[in-house]
Amino acid sequence: MTHSQRAPKTRLKTTLGGALLCALAACSQLRAPDATAPTPPPSATATTAAPPTTTSAPNAAVLRIDSANSLIAVTVRRGGVLARLGHDHVVASHTVTGTVAPAQNRADFQFRLDQLTVDEPDLRRVAGLEKQPSVDAIDGTRTNMLTKVLDAERYPLVSVRAARGAAGEPLRVAITLHGVTRDYAIPADLREDNGVMTVSGTVDLNQTDFGLVPFSVMGGAMAVQDKMELRFTLVAK
Repeated sequence: MTHSQRAPKTRLKTTLGGALLCALAACSQLRAPDATAPTPPPSATATTAAPPTTTSAPNAAVLRIDSANSLIAVTVRRGGVLARLGHDHVVASHTVTGTVAPAQNRADFQFRLDQLTVDEPDLRRVAGLEKQPSVDAIDGTRTNMLTKVLDAERYPLVSVRAARGAAGEPLRVAITLHGVTRDYAIPADLREDNGVMTVSGTVDLNQTDFGLVPFSVMGGAMAVQDKMELRFTLVAK
């Protein structure tokens, strides 16, 4: 999703192939071209992400997200005719917080962008990514992701509100990222056991739906795909 500026200046004298490899592997000094984020689609609601709130009826049980056992992981893949020179990446949150109100069939939760991890070996294996980027490449990817793509200082939170319908129906989910809220219907597996609720599923999102600009160089010959493959497991008790 992002690309590092950490390489020393002397590396700029490497061959074009090496520089291109580093660019997509987040270890180059190549910068993403300045771009203005596209205007969100009419169906998107521009908001500022705020801490979620849950209103419960008196004496109704409210469960809390178990951060230690919850995970949101996003796989972003490289694209363009020179895609083979770069890396795919897995970005993850282990710090999801929030509440679930079973009586209201509703959940509100959030996570901080500055607490995201990048390219954990175990998560890369689950995503089917074999080659592990270097530590410097990972650090550079994370820095550029937060500053050049997500603008995490201005929009530090991702917030989610989910509602459950009838049995077998998808969850109705509103995701707020980068100040834009988008609505989705997401199929999910929901299990309840001894007061513990576990919800898991997958969904594909597009960066541009939230006004984000995917990184690309050389007229798109090396690029990050717009699509983000998200999988989640949330535990509440």
